[in-house]
Amino acid sequence: MSAAALVALCTQKRLRVATAESCTGGLAASAITAIPGASAIFTHGFVTYANEAKTKMLGVPAAMLAAHGAVSPEVAAAMAQGARERASANLAVSTTGIAGPEGGSAEKPVGTVWFGLATPRGVTTYHRIFPGNRDEVRQASTDFALALLQQGAEA
Repeated sequence: MSAAALVALCTQKRLRVATAESCTGGLAASAITAIPGASAIFTHGFVTYANEAKTKMLGVPAAMLAAHGAVSPEVAAAMAQGARERASANLAVSTTGIAGPEGGSAEKPVGTVWFGLATPRGVTTYHRIFPGNRDEVRQASTDFALALLQQGAEA
């Protein structure tokens, strides 16, 4: 899904959208706001790269971060829900992952990304491992996040 198609769909359905990004560093928000008319649907873009930001801006419990790590389904869900609530949005997507080139492990290799999609029906998490270099992982994550927002808007 293109950002333009997402903006058109959310405009038609009068849905408000927010993003909570870590590994993508605002790329999803940037893709959406690059589209004319995005102001009708886009409310907030939270870039919470540090764990402290996830806690202060999105309400992710510090204990959750300590127990599961930032790159986890629990944190992705909390980020998305926190963004949805704080932005008074219908839909919010989150990204948290390891874009590389360093930082990976056997359990969480480089390219590991968790996503959260918060809707009025609840929060769903998604896990992907994207191949490629840092830029490729971040772009694939952005594209997937936009697709998740489309999925939420169509439901």
